[in-house]
Amino acid sequence: MIKSNDSINYYHIITAIIFFVGVIIISTSGYMIIEEYSLSEGIYMSIITIGTVGYREIKPLSEAGRWFTVLIILLGFSSLAFAGNIMVETLLKKNWDSGFEAKKMKKIISRLKSHYIICGAGKVGSAAADHLMENGTDFVIIEEDEEICNEIKKKNYICIKGDATREAALRDAGIKKAKGLLALLNSDPENLFTVLTARELNPTLHIIARSEVASSEKKILRAGADSVSSPYATAGKQIATNMLAATGKLSMEKYIPNAIPKWITVQKGSDIYGETISSASLKIKKTIIGLRRKNSDFIFPDATIKLKKKDKVLISNELKTLDDFTSKVSKKRTIIIIDDNAVIRRLYTRLFQKAGFIPLTADNGPDGLNMIINEKPAAAVIDHILPGLYGIELCKKIRENNNFNDVKLILFTGDDEPAFKKRALAAGADAVVTKSPEAFEIVETTLKLLQNKKKG
Repeated sequence: MIKSNDSINYYHIITAIIFFVGVIIISTSGYMIIEEYSLSEGIYMSIITIGTVGYREIKPLSEAGRWFTVLIILLGFSSLAFAGNIMVETLLKKNWDSGFEAKKMKKIISRLKSHYIICGAGKVGSAAADHLMENGTDFVIIEEDEEICNEIKKKNYICIKGDATREAALRDAGIKKAKGLLALLNSDPENLFTVLTARELNPTLHIIARSEVASSEKKILRAGADSVSSPYATAGKQIATNMLAATGKLSMEKYIPNAIPKWITVQKGSDIYGETISSASLKIKKTIIGLRRKNSDFIFPDATIKLKKKDKVLISNELKTLDDFTSKVSKKRTIIIIDDNAVIRRLYTRLFQKAGFIPLTADNGPDGLNMIINEKPAAAVIDHILPGLYGIELCKKIRENNNFNDVKLILFTGDDEPAFKKRALAAGADAVVTKSPEAFEIVETTLKLLQNKKKG
C-alpha cells in the first residue's frame, strides 16, 4: 500500500515536469519558425512569455507571432498551475497518508494478542522477522531508522518508528499483551535498557536479548532477560560443532548438557543390571530419580528394587543418599515457586512473602519435583516450560503419590488454549493461570485454593 502511493506521487511529478518542458520546447520552436529567431532568442522569448515577466520582445512580433504568444502564455500558465497543484497535493497527501497509516497500524496492533516484539530491524532482527513470518506468527518491529522502517513495511511487516528503550514505543507495540520480546539492537547498553523497560512493563514477558560482548551477558540477565545470545559466538560454535560431528570428532553424548536429567535403558550385562536402585546409583555416581517398567512410571522408586532388562531409569546430575528423599515436615504456608526465569522467581517471592507465605524456589523441573517431595508445601506455582521436566509432567508425577494430594498445584503458562487447560487439569493441576501483566493473579488464585481447602 505504501509502495503504491509513492509510485503515484512520482508519476504526477514527472508528468508535470514533462508538461512544462514540452511547453518550452513548443514555444522555442514556434518562435524560431514564425519569427525566425535564433535558438537562444527563442528560449529567452519562451521563458519571459511563460513567466509573464513583461520584458520587451527582442524584435517586433508579427500578427501570427502575437497570437502564438497568447497561446504560449495560456499553456505556460496551465503548466505552472498543474505543477503547483501537484506539489501541494503531494505534501498534503504525504501528511494525510502518514497520519492515516499510523492510525491503521495502531488499530492492527490493538487487536494482536500473544504476539512478539522485535526491537531492531538490522540483519539479525530482519532474519528473526522472516523466520517468525514463515511460521505464521504475529509480531511487531520497533526500529528507530525511518528508512529501514520503510523498507521493512514493504514486506508487509508491522513496523513502528521509535526508540525501543523508551516506554512509549514498547506500549505502542502492545507489550502488555505480548508473549515475548527480542532485544536485537546493535548496542549492548541499548539492549540492556530495553530489557529493563520491558520487564518493568510486563513481568511475565519472555525476553531474549542480543549481546556483542561476553561481559555484557550477566548484566543483561540481571536486568531481566530470560536468556542472552551472541550471534557471532552462536554461529561460530554451531559451525565448529557441525564440523566436528561431520568428521566423527564429536560424541553426541558429550554434547548433551549434564544438567538435564535423562533416561537410560538397562541392558543385560551392563554394570547396573541386577543391581538395586541404591547400589546402581553409587556405581554410576548419579541419582536415580525415576523408574519406568512395563509402561508404569515410579518417581523416586524404592531403594531395594532390583533393575531388570529393558527397565528405564531417570538419572539426575547429582548423587544423593536415600535420606535426601525422605519427606520432611512441611512448614506452615510454605509455597514452592518453580520457574527458570530468575526475575519471575524474585517477583513472586516478594509477592508471596507479603501474602504471608514462606517461598522456596527452583529453576528447573527435576529440582522443583525434588523440593515438593522433600518439603510437602501448602502449594506450588509451576511454570509449564521448564528445563528437564515440563510442568504438566511434573504435576502427573506428584499426583502419582497419594501423600501429596493436599498440595495445591498451580500451573503457570503462556498457552491460553482451552485444550491445554483441560490437559493440565487432567494431569493433576488444581488451577491453570495464563501469564499476564497482572502479577497478583497467581497470588489470588493460590489464596482462593487454600481457603477452599480449609472450608472443605
